[in-house]
Amino acid sequence: MRIDLNGTPIETGAATLADLITEQNFEAASVATALDGTFIPRDARDRPLHPGARVEVLSPMQGG
Repeated sequence: MRIDLNGTPIETGAATLADLITEQNFEAASVATALDGTFIPRDARDRPLHPGARVEVLSPMQGG
């Protein structure tokens, strides 16, 4: 299915947000996620994805 990941359209076979994080090789324990503009806590990443979903995966940044 086609989704938008961090502003870029991609094709994915992932069924859930957790599957997408694994598929895209993100470090699951150290990222924040949002689905269609809504923050998704780590323990709720079993949310299903749908065609056209807008997913944001953000890593913490250091510095000032």
